[in-house]
Parts: sequence; structure tokens; C-alpha cells
Amino acid sequence: MKPKYRIEFLDEAVEFLNGLNEKAREKIYYNLKKSQIKNDNTLFKKLKGEIWEFRILYKRTQYRLFAFWDKTDKKDTLVISTHGIEKKTQKTPKKEIEKAENLRKQYFNELKK
Repeated sequence: MKPKYRIEFLDEAVEFLNGLNEKAREKIYYNLKKSQIKNDNTLFKKLKGEIWEFRILYKRTQYRLFAFWDKTDKKDTLVISTHGIEKKTQKTPKKEIEKAENLRKQYFNELKK
């Protein structure tokens, strides 16, 4: 089955993933691939405004990768992952959503240049 969108990672998301142990990283990549094929908001859910999150549970640890859509290229839909966290509380920290929003603005400002 063809993926519905492509996923790209900003530097902070890459740093987060590289900082995880190999098994956790494998589980995250597995769920990312699954989310590209199957609509399931236990895997990929809208948070606020233009910000979404990839949701991964592995060995009782909740991982979140924040993301947004880039549909500027009419042929290829991109989801840009901004950064990630290990989630320790039920509620997603507001500062993490704001950080994703700021990274989104920076991304689109860079595209315009």
C-alpha cells in the first residue's frame, strides 16, 4: 500500500530519536510507517491549530513526536516532525505545543526565502 504522506524530521526530532535506545526508536519508526497507511488517531492525532502529534507507547513510556502538514508541493504531501518528548503526564505540556508552533513558523519562513 502506498503511504498517504511522507515524513521528514527537523534537526530537533532527529536528535530526540538518536537519543533513544534502539528498541524504542524501532517501535517509533514502526508506528510512523503504520500511521502513513492507516487513519488511526491513537497513532497520529491533531492537538491544536496546525499541530499534530505522533503517539507511541513502548514499555509503559509515552513518546510524542510533534508535527505539522506541509502541502505546498501539490504532488507530495509532507508531514514535518519538529521535535519529540517522553511524556510523563496525561496532558501534553503547553510549552511543547508552542515550541512546535514556533518551529512550524520558522520552517515556512525559510521556505519563502
